[in-house]
Amino acid sequence: MSEFDDLMRQKAVALKYNPEKNGAPVIVASGMGYMAERITETAMEAGVPVYEDDSLATLLTQLKLGAEIPRELYQAIVEIYIYFLGYVPGQEEMEEALEGEEAIQEEEEQ
Repeated sequence: MSEFDDLMRQKAVALKYNPEKNGAPVIVASGMGYMAERITETAMEAGVPVYEDDSLATLLTQLKLGAEIPRELYQAIVEIYIYFLGYVPGQEEMEEALEGEEAIQEEEEQ
């Protein structure tokens, strides 16, 4: 499989939730292929968390921009929001660095 084929299979959807305006998250960006790659890159550059779920993305890319997610997908979206509640940009890199420092200290103590 070529890189082009891989790119063309990518899907991405961006959601926004404003409880004052909408009853459910709304699709604010959606695309496949190159557009999906750009949506993901833009989110990462802006520090917006990215969650990968190909089957959910497939369902959501079939909806129109501005559409609220259907009630049937609420549970999946809630699980993603819960997953990101503790999200801090750069936290993974910080945790890896701390683990590395701890390992070095343990080696020095032995």
